[in-house]
Amino acid sequence: MTDGQKQDYEIAFTHLTNNQNISAYNQFINLAQAQKKSNKIRAAILYLLAAECKTRQGKDNSNEILEAGKLFLEYGKKENSYNSKGGYLCASRCFLKAGQYDEAKKLFNKAKEIPIPQIQITRPVVIIEDSEAMVLKIKSYLEKLGYKNPQSFQTGTDGIKGCKKLISESKNPIVLLDMGLPDIDGDVVASKLLAERTDLQIVLITADEKTSKRAHKAISNGVTAFIQKPFTIEELKSALDLAEKDFVISQQ
Repeated sequence: MTDGQKQDYEIAFTHLTNNQNISAYNQFINLAQAQKKSNKIRAAILYLLAAECKTRQGKDNSNEILEAGKLFLEYGKKENSYNSKGGYLCASRCFLKAGQYDEAKKLFNKAKEIPIPQIQITRPVVIIEDSEAMVLKIKSYLEKLGYKNPQSFQTGTDGIKGCKKLISESKNPIVLLDMGLPDIDGDVVASKLLAERTDLQIVLITADEKTSKRAHKAISNGVTAFIQKPFTIEELKSALDLAEKDFVISQQ
């Protein structure tokens, strides 16, 4: 991604954060149209963001959702691997939201036909959390989910250093990040890490509501998933699955 493209994305998300929905919509549409040929998944997500802008204005967003669905479908048809399953499922969801139920059902059934491969988990997990009890809980869940030997840090400063080391070694970590750290707030840590690597997968773990100012800022900056305390192993698994899928897409 060029510096100019990064700036365009930042402007679009700034408009969205400030509820400047018309400006954000126009920016997301322009970005989506520019990405349609080179990166269908990214273009589809941008159309969904444009749809969110219309939702905030109380306007019908079915056209934007359908555009996203068509791009997900094109991606699913093009791929000959497990990635197709994700493309068909995303397309099915878009068509369902747009009221095209028969097409949504057909694509959902097509996705079900694609088997789930057995994946050996090799990516490291970094836990940035100051509560020892919470770290032990997360490590227990991770072991049950197949993630071995996670690294943990109790401060944002140490967590940033540890993540930068893994990134420099091309180890592509998943970061489980607490919002309420003793030295630096989690949204600041997320911003610093994403500045280091824009496609880093960060799962935000916090007692805050998703709509809180801090959580909203972190999500807007590019956090992959959000878990609210207290959480279950199923909620953690869903967030990790999303991070794994996001990583696969980012490598396309």
